[in-house]
Amino acid sequence: MSDPTRPISSDPTLTPPGQEMTDGERRAIEMVEAAETGGRKLGGWQRGLVTLVAVAWCLYQMYAAQVGNIDTLTLRATHLGFAFFLAYLVFPHRKTPGQPQTRVPWYDWILGIGATGTAAYLIAQYPHIANEQGGLLTNTDVWVGSGMIVLLLLAAWRTIGVAMPIVAGVFMLYALTGPKGLIRGDLGPQLQLHAGQTWPQVVGQLFANTEGIFGTAIFVSAQIVFLFVLFGAIFDKLGAGEWFMRVAQGVLGGFRGGAAKASILSSALNGVISGSAVSNVVTGGNITIGTMIRTGYSREKAGAIEVASSSNGQLMPPVMGAAAFIMAQNLNIEYRSLILAAAIPAFLCYGALLVVAHIEALKLGLRGLPRNELPPVRQTLLSGWYYMLPLGYLIGTLTINPDATPERVALNTIFVMLIMMFVQEAVLAQRDGRGPARGLLDGGKKIIEAFEGGARSMIGIAIATAAAGIIVGIVTITGLGFGLADIVQLASDGVKNLMAFAGPQVATFASIVVVLVMAQLIALILGMGLPTTANYILMSALIVPIIAKIAGLDPSNPAQMLPVHMFVFYFGIMADSTPPVALAAFAAAAISGGNPVATGVQAFQYELRTALLAYMMFFNPQLLLIANGRLGGVTWTEAIPMILFAFIGLVAFSAATLRFLHRRTNPLQALLLLAAALILIIPTHVLWNLGALALIAAVYFWQKVGSRAEPPAEPPAALA
Repeated sequence: MSDPTRPISSDPTLTPPGQEMTDGERRAIEMVEAAETGGRKLGGWQRGLVTLVAVAWCLYQMYAAQVGNIDTLTLRATHLGFAFFLAYLVFPHRKTPGQPQTRVPWYDWILGIGATGTAAYLIAQYPHIANEQGGLLTNTDVWVGSGMIVLLLLAAWRTIGVAMPIVAGVFMLYALTGPKGLIRGDLGPQLQLHAGQTWPQVVGQLFANTEGIFGTAIFVSAQIVFLFVLFGAIFDKLGAGEWFMRVAQGVLGGFRGGAAKASILSSALNGVISGSAVSNVVTGGNITIGTMIRTGYSREKAGAIEVASSSNGQLMPPVMGAAAFIMAQNLNIEYRSLILAAAIPAFLCYGALLVVAHIEALKLGLRGLPRNELPPVRQTLLSGWYYMLPLGYLIGTLTINPDATPERVALNTIFVMLIMMFVQEAVLAQRDGRGPARGLLDGGKKIIEAFEGGARSMIGIAIATAAAGIIVGIVTITGLGFGLADIVQLASDGVKNLMAFAGPQVATFASIVVVLVMAQLIALILGMGLPTTANYILMSALIVPIIAKIAGLDPSNPAQMLPVHMFVFYFGIMADSTPPVALAAFAAAAISGGNPVATGVQAFQYELRTALLAYMMFFNPQLLLIANGRLGGVTWTEAIPMILFAFIGLVAFSAATLRFLHRRTNPLQALLLLAAALILIIPTHVLWNLGALALIAAVYFWQKVGSRAEPPAEPPAALA
């Protein structure tokens, strides 16, 4: 029987015997490091400098949260300055797989210092620009601001890919084009929605006020997101991630398809503290993917289940991929209200994914893992119960105390975990005979490693929120959003006129669905090249107002707007598993040895239930605890039936898309299941809901009492 205190990576029941790390796992880890924390493997004084700057960034952010009175522009610019410097030091412009750079070239020193210098210049000059210059820029201001914009786009190219710089460049080019702009010309009445801007006007909008680069997104990144990312880094370094994995294995590993179900549960638990789908894949996938393959799942299915469960980790409150904080700011609601509203859909999403894993296990004829190969549940729980103390304090305080601010709660939790780190390492060292002093030293080293890891994970988020501010600023200065709304309105009106024969209600519903489909496609396309947070920022600036206008919603009413924001957020998350990019699928395939494109396609099929859930939330806001025009207006007696109907709808949809319920479905059975799922999207009369349940029951009993069961479509692989 396995030792619950033993590191999970060395447990022979979870990792193939004699194999600490496969080449695929190494490639996946390198992929994550290159994509999220920087691909350079520096040594000597350069590595020491990166660690020093990263720790200094963490200490500054903690100090800012503690004192709470740092000027908002200073906080944002300092936040970006740290991110600039680290981005050019640890993210190379050219990434060569398997050949990490070991030194920072001279030109990156110049770019990093220059970019940080532009942030420092703004901190020093902003009072003069705002007060003495009346917001007008001098030639020097324009030159420095131009340098910041260019260096920001270059940093974004390195850290989050080429998509964001290209999109931002197109938006700036659009702002400059017009009869009065830098680029003279008339694009015609269909495209020319503004008069055009000069370059100093664009720089002033993006550089010297809080409606561009230093807008709401980077403010939330600096004030709140950093502390939660740091919390997650310390929590993981403390050992909670490994403990979550062992608990999940012990609780669910013995059930049918238990390897996949344990992967899903551990990803859900890790999603509470992590905001990255790709790192979640590598953190848990180096264990769960191999276990799934050894119990009978194909390489592609094993990787796809890990991708789907890791991507959905961004739906789990309280972090939600860092977008939750920005969403609360956009909606002007309490953060606690948002995470409470997001909890039910997140649990529904994971519940439906467990059903997907069960259906796949039925199709393959799989069983659970032998109990003697799994961690003992009781001993495992007792070995790490104290990990729940900081997590319980964080979530409990955020949801119960209306006066608690997210940044203050996160900071207090970090202080608690720092103490826990020293105590834990001292106890372990005393137990091993090394003495408590050695344990305290080890605790200090782990804290520095956690600080560095947290800061490096924040680089991409800080750069992404700043770069997204360029697009938001251009939308503001040009009024582009209103023009796009007019164009979409034409398409919506066309659908409404086309469906007029069916009655006004059906026609209006059809026009809204068309707009939602357009929005989901845009979110998926943008998400192929953008991280979730940046994708949400763009969608909330461009698409959310359009949906609100078409659907006749009040933009000032958070209860009406939250379903729209959640809709685009959910589809932004789906982009992580959408081919052909799907970085999470490539990471999973590197571990499994499967085909990355096939893994992505399979993961996208599993993620279709997330798409259905997004529509359910839009048409049934009660799933977000919204009723009577206000947040939290749903009682439990009202919520429970809605939750049950939604879950049954997700189960029916999963069975239809996977073509399996009790056994493989024929086309008619799949169509009936799909019809039942679509009926349950929208809360209608109870008779309609009962009719949907009757359809599902009819298909089940049709299969149950029908001809003899078909053999499994795919024979299970032999256990290793």
